[in-house]
Amino acid sequence: MKIKIIVINTLIIGCLLKGIYAQAQSIKLVNPILSGFYPDPSIVKVGADYYLVNSTFAYFPGLPLFHSKDLKNWKQVANIIDRDSQMNFIGDRMTRGLFAPGISYNKGTFYVTCTNIDHRGNFVVTAANPAGPWSNPVWLPEVKGIDPSIFFDADKAYIVYNSDAPDNKPAYSGHRTIRIYELDIQNLKITGEEKILVNGGVDISKKPVWIEGPHILKRNDWYYLYAAEGGTSVNHSEVVFRSKRVDGPYVPYEHNPILTQRDLPEDRKYPVTSTGHAQFVEGPDNKTYAVFLGVRPYTGDYYNTGRETFIAPVEWKNDWPVINPGKGEIKYEYTAAYKEVKLGKALPQSGNFSYTLTFDKGIDASLLFLRSRDTASYSFNKQAGLILKLKPETCMGTGTPSFVGKRQQHLICTAETELTFSPQKDNEKAGLVIFQDEKHFYFLGKCITNGKNVLQLYKSKDDKKTMEVIAEVPLTPNAKPVQLRIDADGENYSCYYAVEQGKWILLKDKLDAKFLSTHEAGGFIGCIFGLYATSSGETGSNTASFKYLRYSGNDQVYKQ
Repeated sequence: MKIKIIVINTLIIGCLLKGIYAQAQSIKLVNPILSGFYPDPSIVKVGADYYLVNSTFAYFPGLPLFHSKDLKNWKQVANIIDRDSQMNFIGDRMTRGLFAPGISYNKGTFYVTCTNIDHRGNFVVTAANPAGPWSNPVWLPEVKGIDPSIFFDADKAYIVYNSDAPDNKPAYSGHRTIRIYELDIQNLKITGEEKILVNGGVDISKKPVWIEGPHILKRNDWYYLYAAEGGTSVNHSEVVFRSKRVDGPYVPYEHNPILTQRDLPEDRKYPVTSTGHAQFVEGPDNKTYAVFLGVRPYTGDYYNTGRETFIAPVEWKNDWPVINPGKGEIKYEYTAAYKEVKLGKALPQSGNFSYTLTFDKGIDASLLFLRSRDTASYSFNKQAGLILKLKPETCMGTGTPSFVGKRQQHLICTAETELTFSPQKDNEKAGLVIFQDEKHFYFLGKCITNGKNVLQLYKSKDDKKTMEVIAEVPLTPNAKPVQLRIDADGENYSCYYAVEQGKWILLKDKLDAKFLSTHEAGGFIGCIFGLYATSSGETGSNTASFKYLRYSGNDQVYKQ
């Protein structure tokens, strides 16, 4: 009897230990894995390391590069376009600039391809170390289109991309093609003849639109060409084709699309929409995952956080990949059977989080300038924080004003700062802005009106040259710091100030957030909280000091 009891107890203990071990080896992948304006993800695995890059359009520095060991915890290690000698975007609207990068790796070298949409087109930059430095761009004038991606196949390399309809004669609006060139990887030059791989999309008789963001993957002697289709809004999807040859002919999967949310009920709780622009990667568990863009609207197609980076598992069915199989809705959390690996000194990127940037070590790599970085326009002081010189440029123009911004990463969030500023003239303003683009922003700024210090709330106007005052409150005439805060809550923003530390006073609530949505503004970018100072067209020497930039996001979906 004792022997039986010992055997049973041993089995129970073994099962418990096995369960504990399995739990220790599981990881919860929380979506979005990169919250806020991190669109058009491209990913590569090198050994046990993952590197992911995103679009930035006309923000500078461009193309943030993230590192991970587990596809959950991400640390920004570089900005690939980080100096004017590579390029800048002065003169461009914010939604232009850099479209859809692709990252790849081969024999000790990292490659990033991308499109500068209004200036010279497609290019390649390289680096031996993903943390940089990255090379100056090598331009590819023969590659006429967008969304280039390099595919390595044995000793050959190819570049695949989106381009115009055959002979530049579209049969319908949105008619595009996927094309391929061989690439001389040693000299970064195009070689051979261009070939069309996909004309229109999965079924051209149905007039598919905007086949784009292509990648090629080789698996089990099949070449898989997969791409986005349907446009980057609510009809977005991912589709796949395969061939026994890299240059085709490619046959579409009969059950395309392999990812979309367009057929789901609009009134579902906490929806993720507009999913597509995917890339596959092998996880630490040797299973396939897809990273892709999606959005989190607060109602309808209205969202201010921009297009974000999501992840979902991929299942192979009869040698075809299916993203998020059988699930329908993209989930906010997936569990995978491998170990989590946290990275030190990394800003949080998923779920609810809070942090304060104090500028004691300079400007964090995640922060953004408009179009270029004018290092003469800012400095640092241990007590004062970030000191911005007032420049004539404004955020309504296409120059590079004194502006340092941080992405809005939650539907429900708060950004705040402490401003020390003594305006000398009516044209001088400094404060906190929530910015979508040149024509869509709210600005909470300190200035002078009729010789008196005031705090004014401005709303941008359509003419891109003026703002209207929608709220105002007097301030004491001395240089005493004032705290500024902007809250986001779905379709509303609220603005607060404090003249005594932490004693917040509401200036104005229920500001229309839809006015700053991508749907209303158009384009492809998300909202940015910005520290901003301007002399509004006049040259001056005044400065404004921002002691910190504090951010806190608390979306309801992560509290369920």
